[in-house]
Amino acid sequence: MTIKREYRALDVQADGEEMHVTGYAAVFNERMLLWESEYTGYRYYEMILPGAFANADMSDVVMRYNHGDSAMVLARTSNGTLQLAEDSRGLRISATLADTTAGRDIYALIKRGDISKMSFAFTVAKETAEDDREAKTYVRKIEAFGTIVDVAPVDFPAYDGTSLEARGADYFRDLEQTMQEAELRKRLRLRTYF
Repeated sequence: MTIKREYRALDVQADGEEMHVTGYAAVFNERMLLWESEYTGYRYYEMILPGAFANADMSDVVMRYNHGDSAMVLARTSNGTLQLAEDSRGLRISATLADTTAGRDIYALIKRGDISKMSFAFTVAKETAEDDREAKTYVRKIEAFGTIVDVAPVDFPAYDGTSLEARGADYFRDLEQTMQEAELRKRLRLRTYF
């Protein structure tokens, strides 16, 4: 079975002495137009449902600019410089960018507002669809992701609800506590079901 890697886009922000950024690489319940058929008038949408990231493999996710395979890695989950957590809005990211030329350049562009959106690459574990022939709409609903491959600051996102911004060090101490609490809640849910 061939697993298809897919890409979607969102928002970003930056600030502080260390190059910290936070944002959302994916948002829930936002219909994103994938394409519209010139011949049939059908519109094909995609929507991510809450809980879609709950069991996704996010053990080795990299952050790169525009998903570029040749772009340097800016942060990574496996070494703790990139943290990902599902919350009520979507997939929240927190990263400390590498102190490299690429990292400083991307951080400067985020801080200045030139880059303010994100995207992510993924595989899908479970999906459903709604086909409304009268309205000529088809909505793919992603219920569960398999693997999150990367998150990326991007020029043009697929999902407008994404964000990215620079943040100061105090913000990250508070965020780390929030993320630890979210992980504890996730573990408690798992214990409840197993």
